Amino acid sequence: MGSSPATGPTPNKGFEAAGLQRLGLVVKQLEQLVPMFGSGSEPGKAVLEALNKLAKHVPSGAVTPGAERTNIDRMSMQNAQNNQAMQQMRKQQAGGGQGAAPPGAAAA
Repeated sequence: MGSSPATGPTPNKGFEAAGLQRLGLVVKQLEQLVPMFGSGSEPGKAVLEALNKLAKHVPSGAVTPGAERTNIDRMSMQNAQNNQAMQQMRKQQAGGGQGAAPPGAAAA
């Protein structure tokens, strides 16, 4: 017999709660898309179908104003980090990589 833990893995309730909170934010954003597409259009029907499947997993009150603010802050920070990375890549491309071998060059 091999060794195995006495109990199986248990889900992290904190991650689950955070996931449900984010899912609530996604559902809210999808709800805002329906009037833009119209419920009769193909994209609108797909959004409504996704909403029907996802909304039943989101408990009422999962999306609080604080959760929305936290999500906005997180996305803003992520955008800033992405912008810095893009600027760095542009600098490297414009400067020829400064010391980097050109593409296709053989290493000595």
